[in-house]
Amino acid sequence: MSACRDEDPRIHGIKTKIRVVPNFPKPGVEARGFIFGPPIALAIGAKFVPLRKPRKLPGQVISEEYILEYGRDCLEMHVGAVEPGERALVVDDLIATGGTLCAAMNLLECVGAEVVECACLIELPELKGRGRLKGKPLYVLVEYQ
Repeated sequence: MSACRDEDPRIHGIKTKIRVVPNFPKPGVEARGFIFGPPIALAIGAKFVPLRKPRKLPGQVISEEYILEYGRDCLEMHVGAVEPGERALVVDDLIATGGTLCAAMNLLECVGAEVVECACLIELPELKGRGRLKGKPLYVLVEYQ
């Protein structure tokens, strides 16, 4: 379910605040999604489980390597952070090619969680990342052309 409504003045206001910085972000998963994940988890009464680049999380982790438009990367998650049968919402700041969201879904599903939906602040629809999400619903606030 996409919720981008360009006619809504609130959405237009958000789009005018997006600043494009050349050569940023650097290739790879950053922690920008952490701005959105914890408050959403708190609001829906869920736990927050961080998925990070290699060697950013302490303790025992499982990992998922994936391909990006500019190379390869990897996500890690704490062992035992998610129990089999738990429902999960994957939240990130941006969906481009869908590689990061797919890797997150794979990590969660390999430990038995059910990914029910994904949510991103920004979608770059011309990169067709939505099509890689195995039919999972994707909530997007802003489509950025």
